[in-house]
This record gives sequence, C-alpha cells and structure tokens, in this order.
Amino acid sequence: MTPIEVVQGDITRQDVDAIVAAANQSLMGGGGVDGAIHRAAGPRLAEAGAAMGPCRPGDAKATPAFDLDPPITHVIHTVGPVWRGGQHDEAEVLASCYRRCLEVADELGVRTLAIPAISTGVYGFPAEKAARIAVTAVRSSPTAVERVRLIAFDRETHDLLAAALAE
Repeated sequence: MTPIEVVQGDITRQDVDAIVAAANQSLMGGGGVDGAIHRAAGPRLAEAGAAMGPCRPGDAKATPAFDLDPPITHVIHTVGPVWRGGQHDEAEVLASCYRRCLEVADELGVRTLAIPAISTGVYGFPAEKAARIAVTAVRSSPTAVERVRLIAFDRETHDLLAAALAE
C-alpha cells in the first residue's frame, strides 16, 4: 500500500514530482487551488490545457509543470464533481478523480504526488465525506507511486483528512 501523508500548506511548494490541479473542464485555470497552481506555473499552463481540450468529470490529464519550482515536473489536472445532493454519482466521480490521477502518475513515472481536497471548495462536496473518499480511493488503487501527499488548504480540511487516514 502506498504511504499517504496529510499536510496543510501550499500545493505549489511541495517537494514532489507532480501535483494535482482540481480543475474545471476547460483546463485553462479557475479559482481556488487551480488558480494558485496556474499563477505559479505561468501562462503556458493554461495554453497547454486549452490545447488538450476539455476534460470530463472523473478523468485526469497531464501537462508539464512549466514555471513551478523543481522537483515538480508535471501538473495532473482532474475535474471533480459539483455536489448536487449526493444522488448524481458524485461520490463515484470523486473516487474516479483520485484513481485516474494515480493512473496518469504511473504513466508519467511519477514517484511522489501531491493531491488537494478535490471538489471541496466552490464545487461544494461535503469535506468529511470527500476526505473519506480520497483516502479510500488512494488506498485501494494499485499504483507504482511511492508516496501520496494529501494537501489541505486549511486546518479543518487537514483534520478531516487526518481522521479519515486514521480509520
């Protein structure tokens, strides 16, 4: 099983091979964590996202990291579900985001990966439920990734991820 760490901090400053952007379908940048990643990586990240075309919810695609500091070499973009009450396969789409990020990381030869709390911001997915899905999906996905770091923007999300990891 891949070791999982929970860290509160800036995903663009992590000592990992690749980071995950919780993106919108256009892959051209947005708010929250995605916006922070795009600002740090520079305008070529949005250009690369636009060139790849749209990304479906639950899927993931990779670009170079552009202006992000080494050792980060790739950004894996995934589109999480918008919470609509839980009756529209949101949990399965969210789990698919984590699985697809690990699959794409494997294709790239990534050894260390940082993933934010996908869909818990403006997309409104309940954070406690999302934390359990994140941990379960990472634990149950076969991968060659040697370390996954779940990144929390705030203390509440950190504590929810840590509690899910302890279960």
